Amino acid sequence: MKKINKIIAVIMSVTVVLSMANAPYTSQAAGYKLNKASLQLEIGKSVKLKVTKAGKVVAAKKITWKSSAPKVASVSVKGIVTAKKSGSATISAKVAKTTLKCTVKVTRAKATGSLTHEGYTLEQVVVLSRHNIRSPLSGGDSLLGRITPYSWFEWSSNPSELSTRGGVLETENGQYFRKWLESEGLFPENYHPKGNEVKIYSNSKQRTIATAQYFTAGLLPTANKLIDYKVEYDKMDPVFTPQLTYVTDQYTSDCISQINELYEDDIKGLKDNYELLSNVIDMKKSAAYKDKTVSDFLTDDTEYILKENAEPGMTGSLKTATSVSDALVLQYYEEEDPVKAAFGKDLSIEQWEAISEIKDVYGDVLFTAPLVAINTAHPLLEEIKEDINSEGRKFTFLCGHDSNIGSVLAALDVDDYSLPQAIEKKTPIGSKVVFSKYKDNSGNEVWSIDLVYQTVDQLREMPLLSLVNHPAIYQLSLKGLKKNADGLYSSEDFLKRLDEKIKAYDDMISTYSKAAAA
Repeated sequence: MKKINKIIAVIMSVTVVLSMANAPYTSQAAGYKLNKASLQLEIGKSVKLKVTKAGKVVAAKKITWKSSAPKVASVSVKGIVTAKKSGSATISAKVAKTTLKCTVKVTRAKATGSLTHEGYTLEQVVVLSRHNIRSPLSGGDSLLGRITPYSWFEWSSNPSELSTRGGVLETENGQYFRKWLESEGLFPENYHPKGNEVKIYSNSKQRTIATAQYFTAGLLPTANKLIDYKVEYDKMDPVFTPQLTYVTDQYTSDCISQINELYEDDIKGLKDNYELLSNVIDMKKSAAYKDKTVSDFLTDDTEYILKENAEPGMTGSLKTATSVSDALVLQYYEEEDPVKAAFGKDLSIEQWEAISEIKDVYGDVLFTAPLVAINTAHPLLEEIKEDINSEGRKFTFLCGHDSNIGSVLAALDVDDYSLPQAIEKKTPIGSKVVFSKYKDNSGNEVWSIDLVYQTVDQLREMPLLSLVNHPAIYQLSLKGLKKNADGLYSSEDFLKRLDEKIKAYDDMISTYSKAAAA
């Protein structure tokens, strides 16, 4: 009997040890605890981890955070974990002599299936669109022409102009929106808008005017609706120019500090992306590499240029790599053979995503830091408000650039996101932010904010779009605002957010003007 009891005691001891091994990684002796032992996040989502001791939160400055796989899940100095791409990572928090750990599993987000909200009546739509597929600046004597020994795709359009494929894809977009608006009862069939009911306004560049023209051909095929562009052809309209209209030395310093805090780790994380890009274009065999016009891509040579009445800019590897990344992604959409598009390399979709990530980071770095976005997005925020308040307006289409979408969404404090079924995870070619106003059965006005974009397969294969075979639709969320049970924002909350972000521009000028005068 004593022998049996001894065996039982040994088994229980082993069980306790195993249980402790599987428990959340905490140090009971030191008294430190992490609020999460494991997380499952969709790409683009964030969660804040906290370390406590005796029930009190430990100050962030006392904790060193680290991710085992920052490209899967990054962690900020404040313990904010952000899901980047599918996979697993371990987040560790070191405080004093204790290390706490949280395992993170990241999964792909799913696009919603429809812009329609049952039980609501559609009242108004404002669309902010990026132009569709354009040709890059890849001529023989250009940097792109010299940075690879290979010849780029022979485009159907002049450099920086909308391609024929881009026009077809945008006509399909217009047709999809027509079918949706007709199904909602906002447009009758073969609609001929009167007066102020429909506005089509684009930047004055060829690629934006043509995008608006093709979209309108699909949206209003019998109406002969003219495109409105307000400055001389091929000049940048100030409304669509993401420029800094107010700058001081202190503002510049604060912007750069904010950019570094938010995105320095993202830039450092591009090392593998740069290596892939260099290998795809065989950069080391190029004329530009041999004559030292370009060198190996680095992750620590970025310098920022912030000047009044100019777009935010930079020098360094990220700028050069983004030009190549952009040209390759456009070539992938346009070239029927994906192997030819990658200069003879058979790339996986994950590798195409890695190439595109370079230009996604570039866009985030230059246009989405809060201090920058409030400045660069201001004219478009005012334009959107004016269109919303325009009496009798049913539909507005504003056509600009990816930087316009990025800065507007950042200025409005949209939650971070990563788009599924796309290699461009933020502002895919031809993508559209759709602000839709509905009324419920009690007459209450509500809003939805969605990103509508064609998937990689739709961009490459060009199937006809319909309410069944529709583009991808991803509903966006505004930080700090609560949606109703149907995922919609009250009109009061949404319009208040819009007003606050427009006013934030004036507040910014006031703050920095006082600081400069002090």
